Amino acid sequence: MADSPYPELKKSHVPERVGRPWTDYKPPPSAPVWEVISGFGSFHVLVAALELGVFDALGDRGAHPGIPPEVTATELAQELEVSAPHLEALLDSLTVLGLLERVGGRYSLNDTAARYLTTDGAASMASLVPVAPGPLDNWSRLADTIRAGRPAEPIDDNPADFYRPLVEGTFTTMLRAATRADLQVRYSAMDSPRVLDLGAGGAPWAIAILNACPDATAVVNDLDGVIDIARRTTAEHGVADRCQFRHGNFHTIELEPDAYDIAVLGHICRTEGPEGARRLIERAAEALRPEGRLLLADYFTAPEPQWSPHSVLMGMTMMASTVHGFPIAASQVATWLQEAGFQALRLIEPIGHQYLYTATKTRNLQQTREGE
Repeated sequence: MADSPYPELKKSHVPERVGRPWTDYKPPPSAPVWEVISGFGSFHVLVAALELGVFDALGDRGAHPGIPPEVTATELAQELEVSAPHLEALLDSLTVLGLLERVGGRYSLNDTAARYLTTDGAASMASLVPVAPGPLDNWSRLADTIRAGRPAEPIDDNPADFYRPLVEGTFTTMLRAATRADLQVRYSAMDSPRVLDLGAGGAPWAIAILNACPDATAVVNDLDGVIDIARRTTAEHGVADRCQFRHGNFHTIELEPDAYDIAVLGHICRTEGPEGARRLIERAAEALRPEGRLLLADYFTAPEPQWSPHSVLMGMTMMASTVHGFPIAASQVATWLQEAGFQALRLIEPIGHQYLYTATKTRNLQQTREGE
């Protein structure tokens, strides 16, 4: 009979040492723990590479005829004016993280880096990466947040400073999601819709709808200090002349009742807590005309957290940084939509990890309340 596959364990786990007969035992792998531990360093490796311009420098080399895209650490260090041995350690780390290619001591972009990590990449996340986790100090004090039920330094105290870089960083991804959503939602088939975009940030949803509907108009709302980003992005996309910019808190800003064909709540509900999210949905319902459509985009969690890890962690990011932020469950949202008078609910995923509820206001809320 073959010997035990764990001969060293057999030597140490004899009855004289452990007080029981030896048995084959393989402990569970520690890899999940190490992945979490290394996650902190991996994030800062990527942030440092973006700050130093590593990906753009490699992309620029491949874009010029006669200049090979592959480069040694020493050559790249001279271009970036940094320490060569330190840069090599950074480049090797990026390689093992799957964000660069290394062959024969020469480095180059892979498809992931070219698309997502160069400034002019087709779906660039370069400006998103550093700000995506929120204030890093809040993460170091997460246990205190959980004890107290609120972050030590919530971004609610100065929201514009938090949301400005986040709005800038997420714009490209959100615009892609909003544009792709039309393939399933088909708002481009609507006749001259009037759009209400609450907490619009850079207004990616309003821009996508206005681009798809040449006769559409939009009311774009966000806080002072943030709405100027929407002014700029809508101008860059040639739709600013069809937008009315309305600054203020989306819970209290004045809205015309029964006046809009489309209302957008784009990634704002998970910042507001259950009561705040319900109020936003109710406000959208009151502003929509009968048969108007609500577009509610967010990171929705599934019934079991392991089915939607990205959404769970994005909700955790809000909880770590805001007073009311929380992971938002798809089932919760469906209930709130129905309670607010919406029907024909549909949940889609325009691009990976970006979810969108669509719902239709099918009855007059005032008549419904009077009937109750």
